[in-house]
Amino acid sequence: MKSNEVAPDSAARTAPVVIVGAGPVGVTAAILLAQRGVRSILLERHRDVYPLPRAVAMDDEVRRILQAVGIHEEFTAIARPANGLRLLDARHRVMAEFRRDDPNGYHGFPQTTLFDQPELERLLRAALDRHPECDLRGGVEVVSVEQEELADGLGRVRVTLRDEATDVVEHVWADAVLGCDGAGSLTRDAIGAAWEDLNFEEEWTVLDARTSLPVRTWEGVDQVCDPDRPGTFMRIGKDRYRWEFRLGVASEDLRELVAPWVDVPADGDGFEVIRQARYTFRARIADRWRRGRVFLLGDAAHLTPPFIGQGLCSGLRDAHNLSWKLARVLEQGADDRLLDSYESERKPHARHMIRLAVAMGWAMTGGQDRAAALRRTALGVVCRIPAITSYAAGHGLGPALPRGPLAYDGRRLTGRRLAGTLVPQPRVTTGSGSVRLDDVLGDSFAVLAAVPPAPAMRAVAQALGARVLHLTSFDDAAHGDMAVIDDGSLAAWLRAGRADAVLLRPDRVVMSTVPTGGSGFTGTSAWAPLLHTSRRFLPARQPTPAPSLRSTLR
Repeated sequence: MKSNEVAPDSAARTAPVVIVGAGPVGVTAAILLAQRGVRSILLERHRDVYPLPRAVAMDDEVRRILQAVGIHEEFTAIARPANGLRLLDARHRVMAEFRRDDPNGYHGFPQTTLFDQPELERLLRAALDRHPECDLRGGVEVVSVEQEELADGLGRVRVTLRDEATDVVEHVWADAVLGCDGAGSLTRDAIGAAWEDLNFEEEWTVLDARTSLPVRTWEGVDQVCDPDRPGTFMRIGKDRYRWEFRLGVASEDLRELVAPWVDVPADGDGFEVIRQARYTFRARIADRWRRGRVFLLGDAAHLTPPFIGQGLCSGLRDAHNLSWKLARVLEQGADDRLLDSYESERKPHARHMIRLAVAMGWAMTGGQDRAAALRRTALGVVCRIPAITSYAAGHGLGPALPRGPLAYDGRRLTGRRLAGTLVPQPRVTTGSGSVRLDDVLGDSFAVLAAVPPAPAMRAVAQALGARVLHLTSFDDAAHGDMAVIDDGSLAAWLRAGRADAVLLRPDRVVMSTVPTGGSGFTGTSAWAPLLHTSRRFLPARQPTPAPSLRSTLR
């Protein structure tokens, strides 16, 4: 076919899912879908991993997502746990310190991890290669995303792309499109979404360097809260460091800027600048994340300043939340309304994280007006924000998902609310040895019970194809249940939530509970219609065909 020629539409390829953008969010979504048998085509303009570092921080909750895609062991080899976060004044005196140095936090991983994004992306690409369900195409530009206009709004989506090597234009028809194409997202424009400004915009310079010189570091992240020279510093590898400074500071001389941490000689010997780039840090969120079967993920849906290291984390949470729901709709015929919960769950969570980042940014810059008194006031406010103090205590920044059919909290319990939160991940002992909890939960639903499961609980488990994990000795486990023994933390967590058992979603979120002394899960009438499947489970994932959820719970 000659250049500039358009392939005939009759010859267009088809795929259940097209993913636009093969950064970490797009590749993670592709792997999670492939694990559930969903084929996809992943389109990326670059032919290889983008070589320069961008994101550098990750929390323990998001490391569970890397565990879900199967790269957590390889990632451990390239990652570096950090001690936490320090807030420094203009003279670099410590004003507040948030320790995050538990090597096995709530989610079973170091609470804060620093890394090099290109190395992470190479691990994700290698994992993707192990899944033939996904076809990665590099060197192509997506030109348009157009959805068939049907009465129910669920028509197929046509993605038009141009091969940058041959200039040939072709079409791909998909049942769903995931826009993981960044802040300048074409997909966002295609669904008519607009940015909502959350009132933060600053110009910063980002410096990545490699040095053999002695560097003064506490092995955590430094945030310099100085209106004249706000900055951020961290060590991200053996000899790799990152600095971020707001533009317009008192001096932009590189040696002077990094002087509080490292003495760089006049000739720069021993100090190699890998990258120095200018960025505009913005706080924005898209007013809509979905139109029909087209979805926005990552920076296409939200932009956050980097002050609490949650930009990439939020995008990976998007992929984890949406992938199992989309797979259940496409592969098992679940109700399309299940997909409505993606935006209703993720958008409030993302907004919360952006606001925390903005609060930290204002504390650093003194309200963006060089007033030291305002900086002190802002810092005092930040240190009193419950989510920040919770972060300091090691419980993470993220709030519970809002109440809804997939995070059902039917009656207010006197204990801690469990629905909408993530189950903790201690190490547990099974008949095969000691493993992390997620390794025995499987990639579908699961029931975690501190008491022998009642028949109603077993009926739900069977209908969802869920594993039943019983916190008991190996000898006491009922037939078909998996006995798991931990350090007592799971039983204590259930007691605090006044629950005998929890129903866990594939993304490890508590969907429903069995209250203490109860016999069945709450809220089945709210979530069962959404999860009802018109097809049986795929044999590769569930050897014994499960009955229809709706018929079982009727």
